[in-house]
Amino acid sequence: MKITPTHKSGLIAGAIACGLILGATSPVMAENEALIDAMEGYVMFADYQGATIRPEQIPAEQWEQMTVVDTRDAGQYAEDHIPGAINIEWRQILERRDKLPRDEMVLVYCNTGTLSAQAGLILRLAGMDNVRILQDGFTGFKAAGGFEANARAQEESQEAAE
Repeated sequence: MKITPTHKSGLIAGAIACGLILGATSPVMAENEALIDAMEGYVMFADYQGATIRPEQIPAEQWEQMTVVDTRDAGQYAEDHIPGAINIEWRQILERRDKLPRDEMVLVYCNTGTLSAQAGLILRLAGMDNVRILQDGFTGFKAAGGFEANARAQEESQEAAE
């Protein structure tokens, strides 16, 4: 059976369910051809770096046009976060996905990008293709210049070209 993009969400949901039922290290899972086919189908249609974005790629005005989700715990969020971000811990992202829009970009981040990558993958497997992961997380956001990262990167590029 050829796996098309239309089938990928259902197949991946089934693959995840099978993985949870069988356990991630089960030898039975390794022999489950349907599960392997479903995962191969997803990988074939996944964009290379399609889910990640760097702060330098986001113009300042675009931040207001997306939903920004801090996937860290509530304590870290309370201590500091990207202004305008909402807090949904990465472990709760699937059960709270109905709080997220499907008609605009959803940007997820954590401290360095590790937990938000998991949250982003979970949401994308659940059919939310509008989800992007902030590469290098909150640490990278601050180091790049925050909301001004795009303008700063463009200035540096122009200066280098001169």
